Amino acid sequence: MTPEPRSGRIIGIDPGERRIGVAAADLRTRVAIPLTTIDAGDDPAGAVARLAREQSAEAVVVGLALSLSGALGPQGQRAQALADALASCLDIPIHTWDERFTSAEARRRLTRPGRRASARGKRRSKGNVDALAAAIILQAYLDSQRRPGRG
Repeated sequence: MTPEPRSGRIIGIDPGERRIGVAAADLRTRVAIPLTTIDAGDDPAGAVARLAREQSAEAVVVGLALSLSGALGPQGQRAQALADALASCLDIPIHTWDERFTSAEARRRLTRPGRRASARGKRRSKGNVDALAAAIILQAYLDSQRRPGRG
């Protein structure tokens, strides 16, 4: 296993069937920010790998959808397959992180009471939700690495 870098850039992804939310953080500041969304297309691993190279990423964190019981369902299996494909085409650490409730949390953070969105706004909002969900996943991973006494 490749050791975790102490500096550089790390990206987090919230994989979806149509879009992949992307967030980034500098490993020195360890603050995740929403970056963009990319089209999952026919080759999601290729799309993420290209972005990781463009961002000079030192590591990638893939959101892994688990059921409430912790089991890996169909969506989680697709995310694990993506993580495995990334591990085979990138020579950097690839981590998975439990993403339960991140999209709901992202939607909650983006919702403004009493405001109705247009169809165009809803499409833009979905992309914002995906990128923010990726930031929530990445921040949770980064925070877990700060805990004293971790293995």
